[in-house]
Amino acid sequence: MKTERPLDCLVAGDANADLLIEGIARLEFEKEKLASHMDLVLGGSSSIMAFNLARLGAKVGFVGIVGDDFFGEFVEERLRWAGVDVHALRRLRGAKTGLTIWCNKGSKRAGITYSGTIAMLRARDVSDGHLRKARHLHVGAYFVLEKLHSGAAAMFRRARKLGLTTSLDCNYDPAETWDSGIRQVLKFTDIFFPNEIEALRLTNSRSVESAAWDLAKLDQIAVVKLAARGALVCAEGKQFRVAAVKTRVVDTTGAGDSFDAGFLACFLKGGSIEESAHAGVAAGARAVSAVGGTGAFERMRA
Repeated sequence: MKTERPLDCLVAGDANADLLIEGIARLEFEKEKLASHMDLVLGGSSSIMAFNLARLGAKVGFVGIVGDDFFGEFVEERLRWAGVDVHALRRLRGAKTGLTIWCNKGSKRAGITYSGTIAMLRARDVSDGHLRKARHLHVGAYFVLEKLHSGAAAMFRRARKLGLTTSLDCNYDPAETWDSGIRQVLKFTDIFFPNEIEALRLTNSRSVESAAWDLAKLDQIAVVKLAARGALVCAEGKQFRVAAVKTRVVDTTGAGDSFDAGFLACFLKGGSIEESAHAGVAAGARAVSAVGGTGAFERMRA
């Protein structure tokens, strides 16, 4: 008799806090500036995605590492509040949780990140026991997860053998090598979620259309996020675009992660690739309507 899996999606990756500061035009050494507003919100590509996917109705578990400190407690509380299973979120004694400080002035912003525990996750932290509880595995911010790289392909292969479908989001590569073993991982990936810049850099293509075709040769479904221009999907030998949803933009933090959440929320319910892409665009539009990557999803009814 086949055992039902309690989780729709297991998310593994980065988890940190974001401190959003408003109204500072420029920071200068030896000078103190006053801000007009601040928010402490959940950060991290993977944890934002997990939070929003849970708020969209999926049963979600999270595997990651935070410090045994105030920010680690904050991350765990926010994920738990959203309904995410955090039994596999490890609080590492003596370590400090990652933190990004965003200084915003109108449409411009500058960020400072303390990595802390952000890059500490290893493939062995995602056990077969964790995988057997879920139908799908998602990893976000691949290029930031430096200690995961060596075992990532084998981890995705394990997930596939255990019957899970898989997805990956890479985020920008800070080292700008655009490698780190990602092509081996994509061989065991069902859905890949790069944005336009990432897709072009990964393939050295001149157009996003050719980049999507090239990426689809490595995985099953390539979904290239085009921000205000919607998304480009390449799957099953076909390529199509999904237009963006018009909305008032308050903050673009987490828009791409929210797209992933919307896409997977639909896909894991049996939605078609096209239906899922439309759901992803809608979730991305929802995300930019509020401050922080999870703000708009905190206000919605789960």
